[in-house]
Amino acid sequence: MKRLKFNAIVETEVPVSDNKPAVHLHGVHHTAFPTWKPKSTVEFYRDGLGLKLVHAITARGWGRKDGHPDFLHFFFDAGNGAAIAFFYYIGTKPRPELNAIKGYLGVARHTAWAAHSEAELLDWRARLKATGCKVTPPVTHETLESIYFVDPNGYNLEISRSLRPLTEQDHRDADMTIEAMISTFGDDNPQARTIDDMWRAKGALVARRAFAAAAE
Repeated sequence: MKRLKFNAIVETEVPVSDNKPAVHLHGVHHTAFPTWKPKSTVEFYRDGLGLKLVHAITARGWGRKDGHPDFLHFFFDAGNGAAIAFFYYIGTKPRPELNAIKGYLGVARHTAWAAHSEAELLDWRARLKATGCKVTPPVTHETLESIYFVDPNGYNLEISRSLRPLTEQDHRDADMTIEAMISTFGDDNPQARTIDDMWRAKGALVARRAFAAAAE
């Protein structure tokens, strides 16, 4: 029995069995966000993007004792069984601090959807522009090409297409990158190490694995 230690607000150790049964995720069911602009949100996603409204929940509170407000929770079809959803908490005041972070930290938290071709990506860009939405030109990065835009709530959105399939070589490289990241930075980077330190650690790891493979 192993124990994984998570460095959260309160440190927690979770027992992990070596004989745990295999379980699998099957894609994203939904992502959810609060909104104080329900009308504009529906007009943007349903009427502008053309996403089908597939489900809506209304409730008086949430059966809790902490003054949970009455709310609506509504879902738009995002393809392949996934949805993007919103909570409208009736009578509550907007919380602008939720979107107060700008720049790279603000953009880091976003929802990205998939397009299957360059033509489809360009069609989405044309549709967004036709609604008056500001949208970037296609941006190529690594194995993706993406367009970026923002919804009426200030949430960052992306539509991407894959430029090539990911291969087993990509998977092995990712494993080594993450192993080097963890050994270099841990949590909160207590030794103030740099990306160059991480690249050196990864280089050493690549060399060790190559030597081991050659010795087999």
